[in-house]
Amino acid sequence: MDSIFLKNITLDGTQVDILIEDGKIAKIRSFAGAQDDRRGEGMTVLDCTGKTAMPGFVNAHTHAAMSLMRGIGEDMALHDWLDHIWGIESHLDRPFVFSATKVAALEMIKTGTTSFNDMYWHSRMSMKATEEIGLRGLFSYTCLDNFDPEVTARQKDECAAMYEMVKDNLGRQRFAVSIHAVYTVSEPMILWATDFARKRGLRIHIHLSETRREVEDCKAAHGGLSPVEYFDSLGLLGPDVIAAHSLWLSEKDVEILGRRGVSCVHNINSNLKLASGYKFLCEELKDAGANVCLGTDGCASSNNLDMLEAMKTTAIVEKAWRDDPTALPLGDLLDMVTVNGGKALGLKTGKIEEGWDADIQIIDTDSTFFLSPGPFLANYIYSAHSDCISSLIAGGRLVMKDRKVKGEKEILSDGWKALETIQEQQ
Repeated sequence: MDSIFLKNITLDGTQVDILIEDGKIAKIRSFAGAQDDRRGEGMTVLDCTGKTAMPGFVNAHTHAAMSLMRGIGEDMALHDWLDHIWGIESHLDRPFVFSATKVAALEMIKTGTTSFNDMYWHSRMSMKATEEIGLRGLFSYTCLDNFDPEVTARQKDECAAMYEMVKDNLGRQRFAVSIHAVYTVSEPMILWATDFARKRGLRIHIHLSETRREVEDCKAAHGGLSPVEYFDSLGLLGPDVIAAHSLWLSEKDVEILGRRGVSCVHNINSNLKLASGYKFLCEELKDAGANVCLGTDGCASSNNLDMLEAMKTTAIVEKAWRDDPTALPLGDLLDMVTVNGGKALGLKTGKIEEGWDADIQIIDTDSTFFLSPGPFLANYIYSAHSDCISSLIAGGRLVMKDRKVKGEKEILSDGWKALETIQEQQ
């Protein structure tokens, strides 16, 4: 992997040079001046004068291939929306998922995301697309048997076969197991998937307590147990679990999630748009010991993959419903989308420090959004938009330079062709 030298970039208010080698931040030093630009064979040198370094974002929950499904299920509640989406998804094929994931990865690059946690069908295609474009992802086989024993048996075989196919050829990508939700997966499937993942050291990705209806239905079906209590009774919950939404929680639920060290992912824009809820217990979960992260969900419900937008919405909604302007301060908000997300995915990312993964946004501050006496982070999160990200380094690879991504036109062209698959189902 080529080396990258970031010359005269601002980091935490100080001008520094950053040397990147073998995907890691090898050296950070005080700016050495124009006479030492570290030009060498195989080294890319970027003059970052006037620009600021920020850690790359980690999108801790999304469905990447839904990038071509925006707007197809508007103004619907979650369960009606799911019925509509599943009808369309039944017609999707591997080429569609490959093209749609490429489109999603392009959008993530443009908006500062360097790693993401994906749950979707044909995940080998998503891995391939992500590897080609240069990001890193956690991709899972999705267990969703709808309580049908025949489907349960088939999905067990498919999951095991997929793991054997990809385990030695993952590149920068990683494999996980998804248990879709308490209302779509049978208990035998949950137990099998949990055991399968843990025996192989794989992470487990779930939807959890996304709606009031989900919680009420679970209590009715399982002797008064909430989804958190039910999953915990099966031995599912632990520090290897990434629980998307985690929204409708009791005090006991929060205590369990914290004690088990679960990574809980807030998906504010999707939750608001589907009217699933908005009172995410960020502070309570953090204090209990859970790892609190942020995600966008898929584009069919959130409509974009912009983590910067998700950060702003998360913070202002949290402050509003708590009636507390001090809620979710800037540092905690940044941790949710960087180091906490990295922890959830098992990556050493989220900090610009020597020895950490080289996941770096290069921010152009030459705009009205940063013309301010206030702190950079406030201007970045509350004022700016993601088009201020001029370049992006993901795992030591320069995946965007001066807002240009290699193969961008081809990705969009292929996306338009793949879109015909969706349009035929409308």
